[in-house]
Amino acid sequence: MVEFNGWDMPVEYPASLGGGIIAEHMAVRTGVGIFDVSHMGDIRLAGPQALAAVQHISMNDASRLGLGQAQYSALLYAAGTFVDDVIVHRLAEDEYLLVINAGTREKDFNWVRDNTRQFDCAVENLSDDYTQIAIQGPKAVNLLQKLTDADLSAVKFYWVTRGRLCGLENILMGRTGYTAEDGFEVYIPADEAISARVWNEILTAGKQFSVVPCGLGARNTLRLEGKLPLYGHEISDTINVWEGGLDRFCKMEKVEFVGRAALGQAKAAGVKRVLVGLEMTERGIARDGYKVLDAGGREIGYVTSGSPAPFLKKNIALAYVPIEHSVVGTKVRVEVRGQGVGAVVVPTPFYKRPTKRGFAGS
Repeated sequence: MVEFNGWDMPVEYPASLGGGIIAEHMAVRTGVGIFDVSHMGDIRLAGPQALAAVQHISMNDASRLGLGQAQYSALLYAAGTFVDDVIVHRLAEDEYLLVINAGTREKDFNWVRDNTRQFDCAVENLSDDYTQIAIQGPKAVNLLQKLTDADLSAVKFYWVTRGRLCGLENILMGRTGYTAEDGFEVYIPADEAISARVWNEILTAGKQFSVVPCGLGARNTLRLEGKLPLYGHEISDTINVWEGGLDRFCKMEKVEFVGRAALGQAKAAGVKRVLVGLEMTERGIARDGYKVLDAGGREIGYVTSGSPAPFLKKNIALAYVPIEHSVVGTKVRVEVRGQGVGAVVVPTPFYKRPTKRGFAGS
């Protein structure tokens, strides 16, 4: 257990529960694993101008969302850099739920509230109202279907439904996740007794699928294989959308949103650095913050996230490098304990699930 943004969080579970980072990672890739992600935050916007408010504060186009649909997006500062990345859910005609990161909960809520005061909609911080459990992996739908009356086969990737779950009525279930696998995230009342009961019922029902409880370690290696960004690493208040490679989620054709003007200027000026995938070609692991060097040993960038990739059986990393060093096949070096270790720029994401339905919707 470790402290994580004010929460006590498991890095990994005991081997007696089938745990350990590698075992947990492989369970999600090949079967099913479950995560307690109650540390994530939730902001509800509801009212006549809720859509206008969401459009103003987020870079994706929420007007494209059908009832019950979700999309990946981001909240941006006026400079076009990241307040946070979010998932926007359209729950009703004039109701939206933003799921935000744990380490930015208070900052995000204050920013959303301050930047939507001109709109006729209520903004509520529901972060402490939900216990969020993620059921992830190719067998996730089979496991969850045992516990709910909702027809999960009818729920497409990045859509949500409601139904009875473990005896609880009207529970929100979204076909979303942070593992580059299929799966669901469920939102249950934040009552300790209820949360523990549901968690244990999921574990019991999942025995036939060899379900494994998973911690922060596997969550990180899974999202890295899928090139899913982490705030403070791949995205931050010093990195813009073009540098982060998230331009397909940024709808510049929208008339206006916070950060749009600066992004237009940045694009016109030209991108100087970009996020790339690295595969180590020599013995060594690239860790967060390590320097990236060119062939002559000159520092050109830095690693944002790096670790062994249990499913791929390689050492991989994400790094910011100048645009001229970003071409696939470019050889670089990563400074590991004072020594330059060979690496090469490779295509990303490193891992794509066999029945990939797209990342976070467009």
